[in-house]
Amino acid sequence: MDCVAGSSLFPLHRCKTIHLVRHAQGIHNVEGDKNYNAYINPDYFDAHLTPLGWQQVDNLRKHVRDSGLINTIDLVIASPMMRTLQTAVGVFGGEGYTDKTDVLPLMVANAGNSYRAAISSLNSPPVVAVELCREHLGVHPCDRRRSVSEYQFLFPAVDFSLIVMRIPGGRPILERQRKNWQLEG
Repeated sequence: MDCVAGSSLFPLHRCKTIHLVRHAQGIHNVEGDKNYNAYINPDYFDAHLTPLGWQQVDNLRKHVRDSGLINTIDLVIASPMMRTLQTAVGVFGGEGYTDKTDVLPLMVANAGNSYRAAISSLNSPPVVAVELCREHLGVHPCDRRRSVSEYQFLFPAVDFSLIVMRIPGGRPILERQRKNWQLEG
């Protein structure tokens, strides 16, 4: 809902619009829609997008660009899951990545068995992964995620610094703090 003069507690220039986008179809959704027990299948660990899911991403990307909405996006926040990151960078990422040393891709080629080219971070809003955006926290294999280091390799320009890690003893630390922490083992 847009802020209209006189209908808001805050002036329009102080308002932010939030758009919520659910991930596109993941491999777990196909069988899970037929039989809920399929969600316990370990093959669906951190499920990636299906070809239909990528078509959904392409359709939303086209709409976001054609409508001019892409020019109003300041930040993209996604949960740290394969399907949500693929959806976020696929919709809001830049055009055709070329292998330049000074620019990281949002997603490397074929991330999560996508058979997709790398996605550029040029002319795209920053993407930040936030753990608490997850719908479920590890109940089924499809709701469990890879390690942050694996995601950082697959999604190099995504900011994972807000992901909370646990160190020995159970004390939580942010991913950005972990880089300075020597884990014993």
